[in-house]
Amino acid sequence: MTTRKSTKQEKWKPGVPKQWLLLLAGLLWFGVGCMLDGFAGSWLKTEALGKAALLAALGFACALIIHHFGFLRIVDKNLARILPMQGKRCVFSFMPFKSYILILIMSLMGAALRHSALPRPYLAVLYMAIGTALILSSIRYFRTLIKSVRGCI
Repeated sequence: MTTRKSTKQEKWKPGVPKQWLLLLAGLLWFGVGCMLDGFAGSWLKTEALGKAALLAALGFACALIIHHFGFLRIVDKNLARILPMQGKRCVFSFMPFKSYILILIMSLMGAALRHSALPRPYLAVLYMAIGTALILSSIRYFRTLIKSVRGCI
């Protein structure tokens, strides 16, 4: 009886190979990064060119720091968890469960910031820093995916 029940559960489990997990992780990081950079860009386009360029440069400099010292460590932990996986795994396993909770908290904080009294140009620096760092970090997922498809991993 137990095997039949687990077989029914397995039938509905959205299982995919690890290459799909790498693709989904990269697309999620890239997509969220583009969304955040889009918000930042829309807020900066209303500013004078000199001020907007200065704020964008500050956001980009912060993005490099966040990317190197923060997000790459998270990506490497996720890759170390995904790469040894064998067979089909749940499509949502490209991130650990705790990360989903963190994403929910960060999304709520982002919404609160967007609805706060903070001036949009200064908020754009934070959004650009995080968004660009996510885009830069997504490249590691895509590079690892390409190596995996080519059989180099």
